[in-house]
Amino acid sequence: MIFMDQKEKKERVNLDAGLPDLSKRVIFAITFGFLGINMGFSLQSSQMSRIFQSIGANPNSLGFFFIFPPLMGMIVQPLVGKYSDRTWNRFGRRMPYLLFGAPIAAIVLLMLPFSGSLGFGYGSMAAMIFAAFAVCFMDLFSNICMQPFRMIMGDMVNDKQKNYAWSLQQIFFNAGGILASLLPFLFTAFGMHNTAKKGVVPNTVIWAYIIAAAILFITSMWTVFNVHEYDPETYAKYHGIKETKNAQSASLWELLKTAPKAFWQICLVQFFSWIGVMYVWTYTTGTLARNVWHTSNPTSAGFQAAGNWYGVLTAILSIAGICWGFLYGKTKSSSRKQWYALGLCLGGIGLVAVSFATSKWLTVAAFILFGISYFTIHTLPFTLFTSSLNGQNEGAYIGLFNIGICLPQIVASLLSFVLFPLTGKSQPTMMLIAGVSLLLAALCVRGIQEGVSVKKAA
Repeated sequence: MIFMDQKEKKERVNLDAGLPDLSKRVIFAITFGFLGINMGFSLQSSQMSRIFQSIGANPNSLGFFFIFPPLMGMIVQPLVGKYSDRTWNRFGRRMPYLLFGAPIAAIVLLMLPFSGSLGFGYGSMAAMIFAAFAVCFMDLFSNICMQPFRMIMGDMVNDKQKNYAWSLQQIFFNAGGILASLLPFLFTAFGMHNTAKKGVVPNTVIWAYIIAAAILFITSMWTVFNVHEYDPETYAKYHGIKETKNAQSASLWELLKTAPKAFWQICLVQFFSWIGVMYVWTYTTGTLARNVWHTSNPTSAGFQAAGNWYGVLTAILSIAGICWGFLYGKTKSSSRKQWYALGLCLGGIGLVAVSFATSKWLTVAAFILFGISYFTIHTLPFTLFTSSLNGQNEGAYIGLFNIGICLPQIVASLLSFVLFPLTGKSQPTMMLIAGVSLLLAALCVRGIQEGVSVKKAA
């Protein structure tokens, strides 16, 4: 999209410094695209384990496949941030990456659910390799899409409106999660087959991915054509930096050395948070199948019903996140750390409960608590961190900050090769470990020093 027109620019230059308040219409446009982005991510988190086990993956090997998404994020996110900081062209600063990434992300999103329909055979190496590549491509382009939404928040939203804007973004994020996660369950309710021949993914899952791909494309394009980014001069003015700073490039290593203290402190919290989240993604379906449906056979109707129920629980956690988001959006910035710790504690309690629950309805209560935590994990770290940035190299810093999300997921996946056998291959016990990890994250929140700005590079 083009930069702000001259009339808008003249109306805003009366401010000597500091980002101006944005209208609700603009904040809506900035955040709306997260509806489609999270449809893809929610299907990945709620259905990926089910898909891989349906095509014949050994449960002990699931951690291997879950390495690929965060690995792609670690590679893509810092690079998108670094280069988008210097892009500045007629289409904007962050929007060119969204304009490029969204159509491809929508297409590659369809690869994974069809991995069992290409005749490779149940449990074959070819099926596993194709599915692994599908996950890599899906996450590569989904991350290219997601990063502009986060970076534009730091570019255009002032500290006073950050709580509201990040909350609205997460409301759309969770709304996408609700829709995506409920689709297989709803398709089943309307008579679509929820089982398939051995090695094939059910149609309920395939059609959920098709709809998610369409909505990802539509909502992303809405943001592209309705968000007008600041030009370099206006951006520098509002952020209180020299315009020449926008053209200066620093290595990612140099940026790490001059990062604010909050970067490292929040990353410690993120480390334990995302270990917990990774094990939820990996082991919830198996936990539900074992505890509630009393089966571990991925071709059974009980296992597929557990997969559908996990989709329902994902929708429930998203609804809980939306409700919590409306509440959090009205809070004062001074209470962010308290809300961060509270959200993580509630999530930890919820996951511990899931590991023992033998009733579907107990899992609902547990996932309401985890939904509060899930909202917290996706919102509070970025709110706290962006409050410690000064406008320079902001995209690169947010990209680097995402390594603090991706690296713990890789560590968790690698640890699973040791922990899972030690638990007697018990997926419910892995859920218990996830809950304990969130409680440890809550303990680390106290050490965060918000607002300690970026050090000046030498």
